[in-house]
Amino acid sequence: MSTAPTLDPAHTALLVMDYQPAILALLPESDSEALLGRMEKVIAAVRARGGTVAYVRVGFTEADWAAIPPTNRSFAPIAQHRLMHHADLDTAVHERLAPQDGDIIVRKIRYGGLSTTDLDQRLREHGITTLIISGISTSGVVLSTVLDAADRDYRLYVLADGVADPDPEAHDVLLRQVFPSRAHILETAELHTLLRAD
Repeated sequence: MSTAPTLDPAHTALLVMDYQPAILALLPESDSEALLGRMEKVIAAVRARGGTVAYVRVGFTEADWAAIPPTNRSFAPIAQHRLMHHADLDTAVHERLAPQDGDIIVRKIRYGGLSTTDLDQRLREHGITTLIISGISTSGVVLSTVLDAADRDYRLYVLADGVADPDPEAHDVLLRQVFPSRAHILETAELHTLLRAD
């Protein structure tokens, strides 16, 4: 049983990050299906308790590609090969997790969910002080967002079975050795008991 503090839905947002067909394709299909199934339930639970759901997706415009310098080891190849165009169906939020009216949706152009978006401002306008983090990959968007959000003083929860990475070793090291100093680590099944309905 988790020792994490109870969540107040009114001040809590679930971040659903990079759950896009192009990124899910980096994982084994069985893993993707299991992740989508768990996240459908988590999103429904957060909505049912009155929490906020915020979607982060990566996608680039022509101007975004042009602004990426060749020194950026991660994103220069994306710009060079014109990958992940923001209007491609493969960069949309997966249809099984589709946003609803009232959800927050942002588009990013680097790893982190906060650094190239107005997500922090929009969360604070909603009175959000706690983030439940899910996303693909653990060593990409999840790592960058956890580090950034911790520095911005959010209370953080990372869903151990709501994040995934093509590299299982990196995934395990982050969940066991890096994230616990900044976030509570829990399984999706634990959320139901932690979400307090006031």
